[in-house]
Amino acid sequence: MSEPQLVIKEAVKEDVIALSYLMQELGYETSLEEMQVRFDHIHNHIDYKTFIAWLDKKVVGMAGTTQNYFYEQNGKYVRVLALIVNHSYRHRGIGKILLEAVENWAIEIGATSVLLNCGNRDERKQAHEFYNSRGYEVKSSGYIKKLLCPK
Repeated sequence: MSEPQLVIKEAVKEDVIALSYLMQELGYETSLEEMQVRFDHIHNHIDYKTFIAWLDKKVVGMAGTTQNYFYEQNGKYVRVLALIVNHSYRHRGIGKILLEAVENWAIEIGATSVLLNCGNRDERKQAHEFYNSRGYEVKSSGYIKKLLCPK
């Protein structure tokens, strides 16, 4: 019997249930309805691309990305907005393969860099080690201010 093959492909609407679960596993409470609304916006936007890792007849990981243009130099970059592998499938190289898919897409569209943010919480230490091992360097600090916007 052969080993199941990992497939990386672009997410479609039928993957929203799995994406909702993966967002929760990443630490963001997300209902199926919320994820459907988000995915509809993301999937229909030309600058966004959502990669999924498919194994054992299910989605086991995802990388959500967007392409952007630099203000401080010529060219464009790809930003990884979310990267997660289901906890039951970690340490099998799936995150590495997802990140390689992102990097290959970046090269394909002429981007010169891939950027990502990773939280500073203790539970993200393994992620920091993973990114460092893949050649990513800490270059900046991220800041956020939440705004109260009328609905």
